[in-house]
Amino acid sequence: MKIVTLLENTSGRPVLAAARGLSLYVEAAGRKVLFDMGPDASFLGNARALGIDPAAVDTAVLSHGHSDHGGGLAAFCECNRRAKIYLRREALGAYYAVLPGQEPNYIGLPETGALAKRFSFTGDREDLGDGLTLFSDVEDDKSLRAAAPKLQEKVGEGFRPDGFAHEQHLLAEENGRAALLIGCGHSGVVNILRAAKRHLGRLPDVVFGGFHLFELAPGAPEAEALLRATAEELRQGSTIYYTGHCTGDWAYGRLKEALGDRLRPMDCGASAEL
Repeated sequence: MKIVTLLENTSGRPVLAAARGLSLYVEAAGRKVLFDMGPDASFLGNARALGIDPAAVDTAVLSHGHSDHGGGLAAFCECNRRAKIYLRREALGAYYAVLPGQEPNYIGLPETGALAKRFSFTGDREDLGDGLTLFSDVEDDKSLRAAAPKLQEKVGEGFRPDGFAHEQHLLAEENGRAALLIGCGHSGVVNILRAAKRHLGRLPDVVFGGFHLFELAPGAPEAEALLRATAEELRQGSTIYYTGHCTGDWAYGRLKEALGDRLRPMDCGASAEL
């Protein structure tokens, strides 16, 4: 099994473009999977620079309905005419960042009407075959997540807090090894990891994804408490964590202190083989 970061906020290689968003690629059990498409078409050029052919992808997954993960959806469909795209029906909702005194900022997916025939809507757990499983049945312990109240969904003429029903995660298993792919982890990486363990019967060997901790206020008591609880949970077992995107430099540094070499940067081109 191989996992490759096609696009992320940072790149240490001049040949690879960086953009605020995420796109991951997985090869497992003969399947070629694209997990998220970044904010635009940049991930396609990066894929080719890394020797990966986007047209050969047979399965695509959208982790949730935000544009930094699905903005490149139309570009992918243009270059790949066959892969089914698995997403939660709720991912087509109207998602906004809402701040007091400011106009609500739309952060949902671009218009997707013309792509609907490519969509396959997922339930709480979907077996895609060949050791690929999508799940969204995450128990929501709000004390273990850091998603800001500004993330909201428009309903009628008003807004309500985003419950992240549009979020899903991917487990890939091959030859007794398992990887967990997370988009932004709005539901909390600990909550998601517990759900993954329930599905697998154990912890995954590797995790790739954002942990959505970037909005934590450095040094604030509640931020310190959340990071301590997160680090304590992530220290269990021997899982290797690749993270970036929405994790944030301060949170990454604090988790690095606890996890050492088990925490690694998920910049453009970062990869793992299991």
